[in-house]
Amino acid sequence: MLQQTQVQTVIPFYERFLRVFPTCDRLADAPFGKVAEMWSGLGYYRRARLLHLGAKKIVKDFEGRFPSTYHEARQIPGVGDYTARAVLSIAYGGAFAAVDGNGARIIARLDRSSGSVNQPAFRRAANLRLSELISARNPGDFNQSLMELGQTLCLPRAPQCSKCPLKKWCCAYRFGDPQDYPARRPARAAEPRNLAAAIIRKGDRVALVRGLEEGLLGDMWNFPAAFGQTRQEALERLGAKLEGITGSQLEFKPLEGTVRHRITFRSITVALYTATPGRMMPGSFRWVPITRVDHEAISQLARKIAAAACASKSCRQAPAMPR
Repeated sequence: MLQQTQVQTVIPFYERFLRVFPTCDRLADAPFGKVAEMWSGLGYYRRARLLHLGAKKIVKDFEGRFPSTYHEARQIPGVGDYTARAVLSIAYGGAFAAVDGNGARIIARLDRSSGSVNQPAFRRAANLRLSELISARNPGDFNQSLMELGQTLCLPRAPQCSKCPLKKWCCAYRFGDPQDYPARRPARAAEPRNLAAAIIRKGDRVALVRGLEEGLLGDMWNFPAAFGQTRQEALERLGAKLEGITGSQLEFKPLEGTVRHRITFRSITVALYTATPGRMMPGSFRWVPITRVDHEAISQLARKIAAAACASKSCRQAPAMPR
Protein backbone atom coordinates (compact mmCIF):
# COMPACT_ATOMS: atom_id res chain seq x y z
CA MET A 1 0.00 0.00 0.00
CA LEU A 2 2.89 2.36 0.68
CA GLN A 3 4.22 2.02 -2.86
CA GLN A 4 3.54 5.38 -4.57
CA THR A 5 1.24 6.42 -1.67
CA GLN A 6 1.83 8.58 1.41
CA VAL A 7 1.76 7.05 4.89
CA GLN A 8 -1.10 9.21 6.20
CA THR A 9 -3.24 8.25 3.21
CA VAL A 10 -2.52 4.55 3.69
CA ILE A 11 -3.19 4.18 7.42
CA PRO A 12 -7.03 4.05 7.36
CA PHE A 13 -6.98 1.71 4.33
CA TYR A 14 -4.43 -0.54 6.04
CA GLU A 15 -6.43 -0.76 9.26
CA ARG A 16 -9.68 -1.49 7.41
CA PHE A 17 -7.96 -4.07 5.20
CA LEU A 18 -6.55 -5.96 8.20
CA ARG A 19 -9.93 -6.02 9.91
CA VAL A 20 -11.39 -7.80 6.87
CA PHE A 21 -8.30 -9.91 6.06
CA PRO A 22 -6.49 -10.50 9.37
CA THR A 23 -4.50 -13.49 8.04
CA CYS A 24 -2.87 -14.54 4.81
CA ASP A 25 -5.29 -17.47 4.59
CA ARG A 26 -8.32 -15.16 4.79
CA LEU A 27 -6.90 -12.97 2.05
CA ALA A 28 -6.08 -15.92 -0.19
CA ASP A 29 -9.58 -17.41 0.22
CA ALA A 30 -11.41 -14.15 -0.54
CA PRO A 31 -12.78 -13.44 -4.03
CA PHE A 32 -10.77 -10.75 -5.76
CA GLY A 33 -13.85 -8.54 -6.00
CA LYS A 34 -13.85 -8.23 -2.20
CA VAL A 35 -10.12 -7.46 -2.17
CA ALA A 36 -10.58 -4.78 -4.82
CA GLU A 37 -13.48 -3.32 -2.84
CA MET A 38 -11.29 -2.96 0.26
CA TRP A 39 -8.54 -1.42 -1.90
CA SER A 40 -10.89 0.98 -3.68
CA GLY A 41 -9.70 4.57 -3.38
CA LEU A 42 -5.97 3.76 -3.08
CA GLY A 43 -5.30 3.65 -6.81
CA TYR A 44 -2.64 1.64 -8.64
CA TYR A 45 -4.96 -1.37 -8.52
CA ARG A 46 -2.38 -3.75 -9.98
CA ARG A 47 -0.91 -3.78 -6.46
CA ALA A 48 -4.14 -5.28 -5.10
CA ARG A 49 -4.16 -7.98 -7.77
CA LEU A 50 -0.54 -8.93 -7.02
CA LEU A 51 -1.14 -8.88 -3.27
CA HIS A 52 -4.03 -11.31 -3.72
CA LEU A 53 -1.96 -13.59 -5.97
CA GLY A 54 0.94 -13.36 -3.51
CA ALA A 55 -1.27 -14.49 -0.62
CA LYS A 56 -2.44 -17.48 -2.66
CA LYS A 57 1.17 -18.40 -3.43
CA ILE A 58 2.20 -18.13 0.23
CA VAL A 59 -0.70 -20.32 1.39
CA LYS A 60 -0.20 -22.89 -1.36
CA ASP A 61 3.59 -23.22 -1.30
CA PHE A 62 4.79 -21.83 2.05
CA GLU A 63 2.15 -22.97 4.56
CA GLY A 64 0.76 -19.48 5.00
CA ARG A 65 4.02 -17.86 6.14
CA PHE A 66 6.18 -15.43 4.21
CA PRO A 67 9.38 -17.38 3.35
CA SER A 68 12.63 -16.54 5.09
CA THR A 69 15.01 -16.82 2.11
CA TYR A 70 15.57 -14.32 -0.67
CA HIS A 71 15.17 -16.91 -3.44
CA GLU A 72 11.80 -18.10 -2.13
CA ALA A 73 10.57 -14.56 -1.42
CA ARG A 74 11.20 -13.56 -5.03
CA GLN A 75 8.89 -16.36 -6.21
CA ILE A 76 5.88 -14.55 -4.73
CA PRO A 77 3.90 -12.43 -7.21
CA GLY A 78 4.46 -8.74 -6.60
CA VAL A 79 7.59 -9.24 -4.47
CA GLY A 80 10.54 -7.58 -6.18
CA ASP A 81 14.06 -7.03 -4.98
CA TYR A 82 13.22 -4.15 -2.64
CA THR A 83 10.18 -5.78 -1.02
CA ALA A 84 12.07 -9.03 -0.47
CA ARG A 85 15.00 -7.22 1.16
CA ALA A 86 12.77 -5.06 3.34
CA VAL A 87 10.63 -7.94 4.65
CA LEU A 88 13.57 -10.29 5.20
CA SER A 89 15.51 -7.67 7.16
CA ILE A 90 12.58 -6.47 9.27
CA ALA A 91 10.82 -9.80 9.88
CA TYR A 92 13.77 -12.19 9.96
CA GLY A 93 16.81 -10.04 10.77
CA GLY A 94 18.50 -10.76 7.43
CA ALA A 95 21.41 -8.47 6.57
CA PHE A 96 19.76 -7.08 3.44
CA ALA A 97 20.01 -3.42 2.54
CA ALA A 98 16.62 -2.23 1.29
CA VAL A 99 16.87 0.85 -0.90
CA ASP A 100 13.61 2.66 -1.53
CA GLY A 101 13.38 6.18 -2.90
CA ASN A 102 14.12 7.63 0.53
CA GLY A 103 17.22 5.50 1.06
CA ALA A 104 18.51 6.24 -2.43
CA ARG A 105 18.09 9.98 -1.82
CA ILE A 106 20.03 9.78 1.46
CA ILE A 107 22.91 7.88 -0.16
CA ALA A 108 22.99 10.32 -3.09
CA ARG A 109 23.37 13.22 -0.65
CA LEU A 110 25.84 11.50 1.65
CA ASP A 111 28.22 10.83 -1.26
CA ARG A 112 27.01 13.52 -3.73
CA SER A 113 26.38 10.69 -6.17
CA SER A 114 25.39 11.46 -9.72
CA GLY A 115 22.34 9.86 -11.29
CA SER A 116 18.61 9.54 -10.69
CA VAL A 117 16.82 7.15 -8.33
CA ASN A 118 14.90 5.83 -11.34
CA GLN A 119 18.08 4.55 -13.00
CA PRO A 120 18.79 0.84 -12.31
CA ALA A 121 22.56 1.46 -12.20
CA PHE A 122 22.08 4.14 -9.56
CA ARG A 123 19.86 1.85 -7.46
CA ARG A 124 22.42 -0.97 -7.70
CA ALA A 125 25.20 1.36 -6.57
CA ALA A 126 23.05 2.60 -3.67
CA ASN A 127 22.32 -1.00 -2.63
CA LEU A 128 26.03 -1.79 -2.68
CA ARG A 129 26.86 1.31 -0.64
CA LEU A 130 24.20 0.54 1.96
CA SER A 131 25.38 -3.07 2.16
CA GLU A 132 28.70 -1.67 3.38
CA LEU A 133 26.97 0.45 6.03
CA ILE A 134 24.13 -1.76 7.23
CA SER A 135 24.03 -2.91 10.84
CA ALA A 136 24.59 -6.67 10.97
CA ARG A 137 22.97 -6.77 14.42
CA ASN A 138 19.83 -4.77 13.63
CA PRO A 139 19.36 -4.64 9.85
CA GLY A 140 15.60 -4.16 10.08
CA ASP A 141 15.96 -1.15 12.38
CA PHE A 142 18.66 0.23 10.08
CA ASN A 143 16.43 0.00 7.00
CA GLN A 144 13.41 1.43 8.78
CA SER A 145 15.51 4.28 10.16
CA LEU A 146 16.55 5.23 6.65
CA MET A 147 12.94 5.13 5.49
CA GLU A 148 11.91 7.33 8.43
CA LEU A 149 14.78 9.75 7.92
CA GLY A 150 13.83 10.20 4.27
CA GLN A 151 10.16 10.72 5.16
CA THR A 152 10.75 13.26 7.94
CA LEU A 153 14.05 15.15 7.48
CA CYS A 154 15.92 14.25 4.29
CA LEU A 155 13.03 15.48 2.16
CA PRO A 156 13.10 15.82 -1.63
CA ARG A 157 12.58 19.59 -1.26
CA ALA A 158 13.57 21.78 1.67
CA PRO A 159 15.49 19.08 3.60
CA GLN A 160 15.84 19.83 7.30
CA CYS A 161 19.60 19.35 7.39
CA SER A 162 20.15 21.13 10.69
CA LYS A 163 18.16 18.38 12.49
CA CYS A 164 19.66 15.45 10.59
CA PRO A 165 21.72 12.95 12.63
CA LEU A 166 23.87 12.23 9.54
CA LYS A 167 24.80 15.81 8.67
CA LYS A 168 28.43 15.58 9.80
CA TRP A 169 28.99 12.75 7.30
CA CYS A 170 26.93 14.29 4.50
CA CYS A 171 28.94 15.69 1.58
CA ALA A 172 25.94 17.51 0.09
CA TYR A 173 25.32 19.27 3.42
CA ARG A 174 29.00 20.25 3.59
CA PHE A 175 28.87 21.76 0.09
CA GLY A 176 25.48 23.35 0.70
CA ASP A 177 23.69 21.71 -2.23
CA PRO A 178 21.57 18.80 -0.89
CA GLN A 179 18.60 19.74 -3.08
CA ASP A 180 20.70 19.03 -6.18
CA TYR A 181 20.92 15.33 -5.24
CA PRO A 182 19.80 12.97 -6.56
CA ALA A 183 19.26 14.22 -10.10
CA ARG A 184 15.61 14.56 -11.02
CA ARG A 185 14.09 12.56 -13.83
CA PRO A 186 12.45 14.81 -16.41
CA ALA A 187 8.70 14.60 -15.97
CA ARG A 188 6.72 13.23 -18.87
CA ALA A 189 4.49 15.90 -20.33
CA ALA A 190 0.80 15.39 -19.63
CA GLU A 191 -1.21 14.28 -22.65
CA PRO A 192 -4.71 15.76 -22.79
CA ARG A 193 -7.38 13.15 -23.48
CA ASN A 194 -11.13 13.29 -23.99
CA LEU A 195 -13.34 10.62 -22.46
CA ALA A 196 -17.08 10.15 -22.97
CA ALA A 197 -18.83 8.32 -20.10
CA ALA A 198 -22.38 6.96 -20.10
CA ILE A 199 -24.82 6.98 -17.20
CA ILE A 200 -27.19 4.15 -18.14
CA ARG A 201 -30.08 3.79 -15.74
CA LYS A 202 -32.50 1.05 -14.86
CA GLY A 203 -34.77 2.35 -12.13
CA ASP A 204 -32.51 3.68 -9.40
CA ARG A 205 -29.56 1.60 -10.61
CA VAL A 206 -26.74 2.44 -13.02
CA ALA A 207 -24.67 0.20 -15.30
CA LEU A 208 -21.00 -0.50 -14.59
CA VAL A 209 -18.44 -2.42 -16.64
CA ARG A 210 -15.02 -3.88 -15.90
CA GLY A 211 -12.04 -1.77 -16.89
CA LEU A 212 -11.76 1.43 -18.83
CA GLU A 213 -9.76 1.43 -22.07
CA GLU A 214 -6.12 1.18 -23.12
CA GLY A 215 -5.51 -1.47 -20.46
CA LEU A 216 -6.42 0.90 -17.63
CA LEU A 217 -8.22 -0.06 -14.40
CA GLY A 218 -8.85 -3.58 -15.66
CA ASP A 219 -9.86 -5.01 -12.27
CA MET A 220 -12.14 -2.15 -11.29
CA TRP A 221 -15.77 -1.30 -12.06
CA ASN A 222 -16.26 1.81 -14.16
CA PHE A 223 -18.99 3.60 -16.05
CA PRO A 224 -19.01 2.62 -19.75
CA ALA A 225 -16.62 5.03 -21.45
CA ALA A 226 -14.43 5.61 -24.51
CA PHE A 227 -11.44 7.82 -25.32
CA GLY A 228 -11.19 10.09 -28.33
CA GLN A 229 -8.92 12.81 -29.69
CA THR A 230 -11.88 15.17 -29.53
CA ARG A 231 -15.04 15.24 -27.44
CA GLN A 232 -17.12 14.29 -30.49
CA GLU A 233 -14.84 11.39 -31.41
CA ALA A 234 -15.03 10.08 -27.85
CA LEU A 235 -18.82 10.16 -27.98
CA GLU A 236 -18.89 8.38 -31.35
CA ARG A 237 -16.56 5.67 -30.07
CA LEU A 238 -18.68 5.28 -26.93
CA GLY A 239 -21.81 4.86 -29.07
CA ALA A 240 -20.15 2.19 -31.20
CA LYS A 241 -18.82 0.43 -28.11
CA LEU A 242 -22.21 0.28 -26.40
CA GLU A 243 -24.00 -0.72 -29.58
CA GLY A 244 -21.64 -3.69 -29.76
CA ILE A 245 -22.53 -4.64 -26.19
CA THR A 246 -26.29 -4.07 -26.32
CA GLY A 247 -27.04 -4.76 -29.95
CA SER A 248 -28.98 -1.51 -30.24
CA GLN A 249 -28.29 2.15 -30.92
CA LEU A 250 -28.40 4.53 -28.01
CA GLU A 251 -29.67 8.03 -27.56
CA PHE A 252 -27.25 10.24 -25.67
CA LYS A 253 -28.13 13.37 -23.75
CA PRO A 254 -25.31 15.49 -22.34
CA LEU A 255 -25.15 16.30 -18.65
CA GLU A 256 -23.96 19.70 -17.50
CA GLY A 257 -20.40 20.00 -16.28
CA THR A 258 -17.30 17.89 -16.81
CA VAL A 259 -15.04 15.70 -14.70
CA ARG A 260 -11.25 16.00 -14.72
CA HIS A 261 -8.90 13.21 -13.72
CA ARG A 262 -5.25 12.22 -14.12
CA ILE A 263 -4.05 8.65 -14.74
CA THR A 264 -0.27 8.33 -15.19
CA PHE A 265 0.55 10.76 -18.01
CA ARG A 266 -3.04 11.18 -19.19
CA SER A 267 -4.85 14.40 -18.29
CA ILE A 268 -8.46 13.37 -18.87
CA THR A 269 -11.48 15.57 -19.43
CA VAL A 270 -14.67 13.53 -19.08
CA ALA A 271 -17.95 14.51 -20.73
CA LEU A 272 -20.99 12.83 -19.17
CA TYR A 273 -24.06 11.59 -20.97
CA THR A 274 -27.23 9.78 -20.06
CA ALA A 275 -27.91 6.89 -22.43
CA THR A 276 -31.03 4.81 -22.99
CA PRO A 277 -30.59 1.70 -25.13
CA GLY A 278 -33.60 -0.18 -26.43
CA ARG A 279 -32.57 -3.41 -24.74
CA MET A 280 -29.78 -4.96 -22.73
CA MET A 281 -27.80 -8.11 -23.33
CA PRO A 282 -27.92 -10.31 -20.19
CA GLY A 283 -24.75 -10.19 -18.17
CA SER A 284 -23.28 -7.22 -20.05
CA PHE A 285 -23.36 -4.86 -17.08
CA ARG A 286 -23.32 -4.82 -13.32
CA TRP A 287 -26.32 -2.88 -12.01
CA VAL A 288 -25.71 -0.90 -8.83
CA PRO A 289 -27.87 1.73 -7.06
CA ILE A 290 -26.24 5.03 -7.89
CA THR A 291 -26.25 5.97 -4.20
CA ARG A 292 -24.32 2.74 -3.46
CA VAL A 293 -21.69 2.98 -6.18
CA ASP A 294 -19.13 4.12 -3.58
CA HIS A 295 -19.47 0.73 -1.86
CA GLU A 296 -18.30 -1.19 -4.94
CA ALA A 297 -14.75 -1.90 -6.11
CA ILE A 298 -14.72 1.15 -8.35
CA SER A 299 -11.93 3.37 -9.59
CA GLN A 300 -11.35 6.89 -8.32
CA LEU A 301 -12.45 8.12 -11.75
CA ALA A 302 -15.76 6.27 -11.37
CA ARG A 303 -16.25 7.90 -7.96
CA LYS A 304 -15.90 11.34 -9.53
CA ILE A 305 -18.31 10.44 -12.33
CA ALA A 306 -20.88 9.09 -9.85
CA ALA A 307 -20.63 12.24 -7.74
CA ALA A 308 -21.09 14.43 -10.80
CA ALA A 309 -24.05 12.34 -11.97
CA CYS A 310 -25.73 12.52 -8.57
CA ALA A 311 -25.26 16.30 -8.55
CA SER A 312 -26.72 16.73 -12.02
CA LYS A 313 -30.30 17.98 -12.04
CA SER A 314 -30.96 16.57 -15.50
CA CYS A 315 -29.70 13.15 -14.40
CA ARG A 316 -31.85 13.13 -11.27
CA GLN A 317 -34.87 13.92 -13.38
CA ALA A 318 -34.03 11.49 -16.17
CA PRO A 319 -36.77 8.91 -16.78
CA ALA A 320 -35.95 5.39 -15.66
CA MET A 321 -35.30 2.85 -18.36
CA PRO A 322 -38.03 0.19 -18.66
CA ARG A 323 -37.20 -3.01 -16.82
